[in-house]
Amino acid sequence: MTAVPAPTDAVPAHPVPARADWRDTLREATDLALLGFAVALAALPVLTLAPALATASAALHDRSVTGAWPGARTSLRRFGRALPAGSAVSAVALAAAALLAADLLALATGRVPGGGPALALTAVVVALLLGYAGLVAVAVGRTGGRGWRAATREVARTCPQRPGTWAAASGICALAVALGVLVTPVAVPILGGYALAALHALDARRPVPAPDPS
Repeated sequence: MTAVPAPTDAVPAHPVPARADWRDTLREATDLALLGFAVALAALPVLTLAPALATASAALHDRSVTGAWPGARTSLRRFGRALPAGSAVSAVALAAAALLAADLLALATGRVPGGGPALALTAVVVALLLGYAGLVAVAVGRTGGRGWRAATREVARTCPQRPGTWAAASGICALAVALGVLVTPVAVPILGGYALAALHALDARRPVPAPDPS
């Protein structure tokens, strides 16, 4: 009796995923660093900070969905469309950041009573606000760099529903700020690009809502 040869076109039950080449990792790291420098350059007029973040967030969203970065013309068009509303967002965010920084400085130097507990509580509140702002930037990126008002409402609604994601986003932003204080200023834009990419990776793990049966 002759043995029947096994079919040669059988598909493995568990295909082995292709391993990322080190050059791919290096290319991705370089792209994120360049993205951070582009945001820093576009944010030099200060009030363009939010439009720059919105454009970078939209580019990262495109990268995660299509596997390719958007063209320069697309990004410039998005930046221009984000300027009117984004400038107002920048003004509000910078004013809030200045007030919180002044509060932290006053507590740390003892000019305001409260000591260590008040300082720790304020630092936690600042970290939570940073995480909220980071998730808003990600939500704006999902809509092409527009829709700040809708994004703030969406994130305000989902943060209490997903406290783990909120806490993780707060940790990412707080770590980026802490490292930004410690490293040389030229490396701060690189940290910004990495932090925004980390926020997008965190948001990508959110559960997809089930379709409405009606």
